[in-house]
Amino acid sequence: MTFMEKLKHASQVNRSLICVGLDPERSKLPECVREKEHALFEFNRAIIDATVDWVCAYKPQAAYYAGQNADEDLKLTIDYIHERAPQIPVILDVKRSDIGSTATMYAKEAFERYKADAVTVNPYMGFDTLKPFLDYADKGVIILCRTSNPNSGDLQNLLCDGKMVYEHVALLARDKWNYNNNAALVIGATYPEELRHVRELCPQMVFLVPGVGAQGGDVEKVVRFGCDATGHGIIINSSRGIIYADKTENFAAGAGNAARELRDLANSFC
Repeated sequence: MTFMEKLKHASQVNRSLICVGLDPERSKLPECVREKEHALFEFNRAIIDATVDWVCAYKPQAAYYAGQNADEDLKLTIDYIHERAPQIPVILDVKRSDIGSTATMYAKEAFERYKADAVTVNPYMGFDTLKPFLDYADKGVIILCRTSNPNSGDLQNLLCDGKMVYEHVALLARDKWNYNNNAALVIGATYPEELRHVRELCPQMVFLVPGVGAQGGDVEKVVRFGCDATGHGIIINSSRGIIYADKTENFAAGAGNAARELRDLANSFC
């Protein structure tokens, strides 16, 4: 299945719009896993086992592995998701962008080395830096549009030809970049009115929506403003709010409960 098919299937089977961000920090791991050889992977494996019935996707952030000399843990994590829950897609969060030949290697890294189902990319350098990713027609390419961080408006809200930069990105993604029907957009939960506006501009595109939980995004507004006409079309990501819901040796059960509660909360607004 393509990424989009996999996402739709997982969302329907688990009745879920929820994605778990697998962003472990060694210093925050429970003592029961902290000293293991592949501590980040062991932590992730327990989280995956506990949440697999409540999510539509997983999203490991590559920086948490590269920055902790744990690239092997990232590979082990993605391989385990494909083994344990082959119906659930993996979004590799790397926000890549570079000139064509380099972007080609970044795409190979994400899709061939790590075997991710989708990847996040930065559109700042234009179409030629996105094309090597978009050419993988069965993979998802999730383009930064209106991000959840406090200073995102420094650039994304600049006016250009009567539209804000994030609006230009949304329209380019809709009209030019989505030639394989595999493009999606990142729209932060912390900017619900912009989320509503981009949904009006792009009624059929999938949105990855970070920023609920620890960042304070409003789940009700995310669902009401972000869902497409079918009641789907959004991937609501929570990282710290799920993986650190319980910091004891019962961390996995705590994560499972947090994922289920967030799924049920989101569904209550559909």
